[in-house]
Amino acid sequence: MVPRCQVEILYFAKSAEITGVRSETISVPQEIKALQLWNEIETRHPGLADVRNQVIFAVRQEYVELGDQLLLLHPGDEIAIIPPISGG
Repeated sequence: MVPRCQVEILYFAKSAEITGVRSETISVPQEIKALQLWNEIETRHPGLADVRNQVIFAVRQEYVELGDQLLLLHPGDEIAIIPPISGG
């Protein structure tokens, strides 16, 4: 069984509006694929499905593709859900 760890999810702009929170701590497997991590977050906040293809996902301040990339998480890691930046 893969050990779990507590990570901090940070929500910005639209994702914060959808979730109703700016951050939360969740327990996830230490070894998890990026898309599985997104699915864990989306399970808690189903409204995020609407912005899934529009957000930038960052783990420890590094951008991550929502795919099969294996993440090795550590207790206290920050995962940011960042909306696209619109110019104008």
